[in-house]
Amino acid sequence: MPHYPAYDLNIPDQVRADIFLRDFRKFEANGNLPELIVLLLPTDHTSGTAPGAPTPRAMVADNDLALGRILEAVSKSKYWASTALFVVEDDAQAGLDHVDGHRTVALVASPYTRRGAVDSTFYNTISMYRTIEQILGLTPQNQFDLAAEPMFSVFQNEPNLQPYAARPNQIPLDEMNPPVRALRSVAREHAIASSKMNFSEPDAAPEQLLNRIIWHSVKGYGARYPEEFAGKDDDEDE
Repeated sequence: MPHYPAYDLNIPDQVRADIFLRDFRKFEANGNLPELIVLLLPTDHTSGTAPGAPTPRAMVADNDLALGRILEAVSKSKYWASTALFVVEDDAQAGLDHVDGHRTVALVASPYTRRGAVDSTFYNTISMYRTIEQILGLTPQNQFDLAAEPMFSVFQNEPNLQPYAARPNQIPLDEMNPPVRALRSVAREHAIASSKMNFSEPDAAPEQLLNRIIWHSVKGYGARYPEEFAGKDDDEDE
């Protein structure tokens, strides 16, 4: 898809979903869906609280809705019976949680996945890569995917062809960060810091500070930041 937008947080993921769905309908009509499609839906990186940009929660809602629309369309297509969608965040190290900073969420959707199940088996990105290879009948590319454990526990033997219905967004996608002049104290500092960050490519913004900014944007500035899990702001001056 040469016309599919690359990483650019100024382009909503709804636009990317629109482009994919237009091409997908053509693939379905012509019977020539590629064996493998890799899509980037990047807006859940957010632009922090940079004035004039959508709020972090609006950007995540945009990302979730785009994914839901894509899954719904695929699950209602003639290809659903032989299709699997794998979804993973590209920044597992940036989403620290209460257990470990190397964890992230992975989603697998197909008629053969166990519905409504949470699988806590230890898998990594290369496990997902190996699983895709096996589905496509490809040999391992190197020793790392050769040694990786495929995601066997995610799947079941009997298919469930019930399609997925995308949920509408609960947060307005055009909810915007306020201007600096409307802010005070830490919120003002975070807005100014966000406006100086480099969001033109992944991982260019200072990770620790951006994590803190997003936390307070969503939780409120009275909420204590969990430094014991997320780490201190050792890159605030970057």
